[in-house]
Amino acid sequence: MNYENILTAFNNGITTITINRPNKLNALNKATIKELHDAFKSADANKQTKVIIVSGSGEKAFVAGADISEFADFDSKKGKKLAKKGQEILFNFVENLSTPTIAAVNGFALGGGLELAMACHFRVASNNAKMGLPEVSLGVIPGYGGTQRLPQLIGKGRAMEMIMTAGMIDANQALNYGLVNHVTTPEELLPLCKKIASKITRNSSVAISAAIKAINANFEDSVNGFKVEVKQFGNCFDTQDFKEGTTAFLEKRKANFPGQ
Repeated sequence: MNYENILTAFNNGITTITINRPNKLNALNKATIKELHDAFKSADANKQTKVIIVSGSGEKAFVAGADISEFADFDSKKGKKLAKKGQEILFNFVENLSTPTIAAVNGFALGGGLELAMACHFRVASNNAKMGLPEVSLGVIPGYGGTQRLPQLIGKGRAMEMIMTAGMIDANQALNYGLVNHVTTPEELLPLCKKIASKITRNSSVAISAAIKAINANFEDSVNGFKVEVKQFGNCFDTQDFKEGTTAFLEKRKANFPGQ
C-alpha cells in the first residue's frame, strides 16, 4: 500500500512505520492518523510481522504534536468527536494490538506525539528526545489518552505536574520517571529497538498476544485483570505454540513456534 505521510518497511519479522512529514515536524493531521491506522492494522494482520516499530523521520521530531490548524475553529461538539474518533482509530487501537509495538522516540514527542508513544507497548528514546503534553498552554487538555496513560506510566503526581506546567522533560528524566525503557544515541536508536525486537521475535507470538490482553486488562474500568490472566493462561494450553514450547524445553532445544 502506498502512503503519502508515512513509510513502511519489513525485515526479519519486524515492520517499521516511519511518520514522514519532516517539514511539519511529523505533526499528526487527520490524513496521517488514518494512514497510521491502516499501516498498524496491515502489519498486525500480517502473521510474518512479529514486532512493529514506529518512529519519526529525521532527528528533530518523533511527532511534535497534532496539526492545530485542523481544529483551531472547532466547537465543543466537534472537539469531542475529534478526540473520540482519534482514540478509536489510532491510540486505543495501537494499545490493544496483538503485535508488540515499540515507539522509537527521536527528538520532540509532544502532545499527540507523546500520546502515540504512550499508546505503544513500550518506548525507547534517543538522548536528544524531549517529551511533554503542552495542551493547557493552548487552552485545551490532552485528548488522545494523555490524561489517562501518563499517570499510569509515571504516577499521578508527576503526570499532574507535567500536564499543568505544559513543560517538557528530557530523555534522562523520562527514563527516571519510567516513561521510557532505554535511552541511547540517535544513531543507535533504531538498531537498539531492532535488537530488542529480535529478542521478542524468538518467543511465542500467541503467548505475547495473550500477555498484552492480560496486562491491558488491569487498566480497564470494571475489569478484573486477574480473571483475564487466568483465562488467557488457560487459552495458551490449547495452542500449537504451547505444545512446541514445552516439547522443545523437555527436548533441550530451541523452540520453533508456528504462531498458532
